[in-house]
Amino acid sequence: FFSLFLDSTMMYSSAVFKNPQDSLYQGSMHKLEMICQGLELNAQDHVIEIGSGWGGFAIYAAQNFGCMVTTTTISKQQYLFVKQKIKDLKLTHKIKVLLSDYRHLKGQYSKLVSIEMLEAVGYQYYDTYFKVCSHLLKPDGIAFIQTITIADQRYEKAKHSVDFIQRYIFPGSCIPSLTALQNSITESSDLKIYQVRDIGDHYARTLALWRIAFFKRLSEVKALGFDDVFIRMWHFYLAYCEGGFKEKAISDIHLKLIKPDYRG
Repeated sequence: FFSLFLDSTMMYSSAVFKNPQDSLYQGSMHKLEMICQGLELNAQDHVIEIGSGWGGFAIYAAQNFGCMVTTTTISKQQYLFVKQKIKDLKLTHKIKVLLSDYRHLKGQYSKLVSIEMLEAVGYQYYDTYFKVCSHLLKPDGIAFIQTITIADQRYEKAKHSVDFIQRYIFPGSCIPSLTALQNSITESSDLKIYQVRDIGDHYARTLALWRIAFFKRLSEVKALGFDDVFIRMWHFYLAYCEGGFKEKAISDIHLKLIKPDYRG
């Protein structure tokens, strides 16, 4: 289903467009490059990724920077997909895929990445999440997190209410505010916020391109057995989110965190 409207990287997080005319694929590749540059990746690094998705980041990092990547997911479907893909690409010596909850991860890594997985954690577990991130990093390590955020003024109300997305698309999800993240990072870890970049405008465009691609392949969506009710719901979801980013009610950020011994 997702392959019908995502680009070939299979990233289902915001792209970042270098130029207004860039395609979804170009935006995804530019986003991956930005993340790798933010992580200051090199061939000696071993990266831990919380939330594999369909393997887009792990494959890009291993192919372009020569580093080792250990990536984890709790989705059996994604686990099997990524395992097969890295086997096909002959990257099994560079990428290790785990079927594990991030809270059970062990070891220490030079870099950590998490791309739009934090929204699934739930506000009760932000402290746990950042504590785990800190424990997984070496004393001079870097974490790079891409996450959707909600305006601080809306956060308290939003975390106790259930909207359309939580009811029909992502049950149990919760969008953090920047202040909530800052408080949790400070109280539960020794990580420091080094850099914050807002990429919310790019998410509005990403969603618009997903919507266009989805309707271009509507006959194939129907062939998979999805009915008109689902199609209307998916259309509403994509348009509703696009509007949220355009209105600045929600945004998306790149958050670079550093451990105490990091010296750049």
